[in-house]
Amino acid sequence: MKTYHYVLASQRFLTEEEPLEEVLKERTRDYLEKQKEIDFWLVKQPAFLEAPEMQEIKTKCPQPAAAIISTNSQFITWLKLRLEFVITGQFQAPSDTIPDPLASLTTV
Repeated sequence: MKTYHYVLASQRFLTEEEPLEEVLKERTRDYLEKQKEIDFWLVKQPAFLEAPEMQEIKTKCPQPAAAIISTNSQFITWLKLRLEFVITGQFQAPSDTIPDPLASLTTV
C-alpha cells in the first residue's frame, strides 16, 4: 500500500474559481525539466470518498468533488496554504475499501 495525501474541494472551486491549472502546468513543466516522476494528480469525483471511513469527509465537501492527490505531503501542505478553503488528509491504497486512486485516472 502507498500513502496518498490530498486536497479536496468542490470541483467548481478547484477547476474554475482558482487558477489551479496554471500551478499544475508549471509544476509539471518543472518536473519534466528535472526528469522527475510526476507525483500529483487532479481527480474529479475521487473514488476514495466512497469508502466507509471517508463518509464524514465526503459530507463536508460540496459535490461534485475534486481532489489533488499526491505522494508528496509537502506539496499538499503548500496547496492547502495557497488555496485555504479546502480539506486535506491522507489515505492508504489500495486497500479493502479504497481502490488504487490512479487506476482510472486522466493525468494532469
